[in-house]
Amino acid sequence: MGKKVAIIGVSSIFLVAMVVAVVVGATRKPSSAAASSSSAAELSATSKAVQTLCQPTDYKEACEKSLASANTTDPKELMKLAFKAAMNEVALALSNSSQLEKANSDDKTGQALKTCNEALDSAIDNLQRSFDKLGAFDLSKVDDYLNDVQTWLSSSYSYGVMCLDSFEWNTTESDKAKAEMETALKSAKELTSNALVMVNQVEKVLGSLNIPISQTSSRRRLLSEDGFPSWVNAGMRRLLTAPARNIKAAVVVAKDGSGRYSKVSDAVKNIPADRDGSRMYIIYVKAGVYSEVVTVDKKQTNVMIVGDGPHKTKITGGLNYVDGVGTFQTGTFKALGNNFIARDIGFENTAGSEKHQAVALHAEGDMSVFYNCRIDAFQDTLLTASGRQFYRDCTITGTVDFIFGYASAIFQNCRLLIRKPMDNQQCMVTADGRENDHLASGIVIHNSVITAAPDMAPVKASFKSYLGRPWKPLARTVVINSQIDDVIDAEGWMPWSGSNHEKTCFYGEYGNSGTGANTNGRVSWGRKLTKNQALFFTVRRFIAGDKWIPRSGVPFVAGL
Repeated sequence: MGKKVAIIGVSSIFLVAMVVAVVVGATRKPSSAAASSSSAAELSATSKAVQTLCQPTDYKEACEKSLASANTTDPKELMKLAFKAAMNEVALALSNSSQLEKANSDDKTGQALKTCNEALDSAIDNLQRSFDKLGAFDLSKVDDYLNDVQTWLSSSYSYGVMCLDSFEWNTTESDKAKAEMETALKSAKELTSNALVMVNQVEKVLGSLNIPISQTSSRRRLLSEDGFPSWVNAGMRRLLTAPARNIKAAVVVAKDGSGRYSKVSDAVKNIPADRDGSRMYIIYVKAGVYSEVVTVDKKQTNVMIVGDGPHKTKITGGLNYVDGVGTFQTGTFKALGNNFIARDIGFENTAGSEKHQAVALHAEGDMSVFYNCRIDAFQDTLLTASGRQFYRDCTITGTVDFIFGYASAIFQNCRLLIRKPMDNQQCMVTADGRENDHLASGIVIHNSVITAAPDMAPVKASFKSYLGRPWKPLARTVVINSQIDDVIDAEGWMPWSGSNHEKTCFYGEYGNSGTGANTNGRVSWGRKLTKNQALFFTVRRFIAGDKWIPRSGVPFVAGL
């Protein structure tokens, strides 16, 4: 009990107060002294509190400067000021991007600035969510707080990275705009990183006081005989097992005119804006090939798309880089809203390997679930843009970096098929975009199969294929308890050309099988994970999935 009191402090039940009450407590004056202190002494106390809060951050000067106007030692208020400072800087960067877009006359640079505007607007949303989370909490649920805020702050930071990555054209106009945005985003990225460090200190404080959080001590969730978690309610279980035609959908899409809409995009656009956003809105898409680009907007939360099967219902497009569309704008299907679910449906980009970057599925909403889906393309098939994402029983095909992005994504019981690339190309299953060591993001492949697609199998000896390569300096990718076939080169991992990212990334394997799983010939920077290291990357611990996946009704394994 005494340890809890030490964390919670005398007057605050806010999580941030728990952190600072421990590390700042020694700098605070006793209440009797505080009552008689002068304004100078109060200022000194505030200064010490700010310095202590900023001490573990990477950008201490920026941190202290952002809190210079503070007139409080209340840790909750200091943390709120830190979050607000980050939001203000992102808002300034967004304003700069909007002004550049209005003044821009180059189409390709305009696309990049459009991506920046969308990304930075979402960054502000995630910072606001983090700010709003600073409220009363139950110590027993501290892990929920941690995973939520760590995820949202990580997403906010990575949206800035996405903005800069969108300037990919190497033209004079694009390079100039990118340089301006790099300058505009400098403080925003620093302060967001600082805010994330402050939150990450919670785990360290709890650990130093030997107080476990439920992520590490929660019981293993059991599966019932039908393979679903035992606590999944009967309604969701019926929804996941029932044929799509028997599901009570809000609307039906059918090419033959038997539904309310003949286009998926029309059904999505007409989701009622005034509906109860806490209830699942189900769109049933009957069998057929739907040639269109679809976007589920970020304001459209709790949306479920159900097809007649990943081979029967397919949404297909062909936007691509070679034809002048930026990578982040090529997605055939964009799922931007939180709590999105897709089931029994296919997403495809038919541009072909010669068109280079061409995204089939752009997944961005937090707590997204994809179940029995097929995602087909060549280069950059699947963009895991942000948030926590879970893929179960999915098939994903591609050639170069065909799973890439900035999210915390787990692929469980999936088939990852490497397709035949262009001549002289090499194939990489993953390319993670984790830029900062404090980010909660990464790619986890668990209990899955990595093998050659039918067109690749006869010629696999002619091409080198790898589990992945580090797109960013702190890229993080692990393969656990999976079957790795001999399509994967003995080295396992490939460095990112022109960088030293292999020196700082975290790439590891644990418990894999198959002819391509032998780690004896692996690159020196590939890791053999211990069981404890592998446990960190499970559904329960890496994405706190045992808290939110159950409501989708999708079966999952919480541990190894």
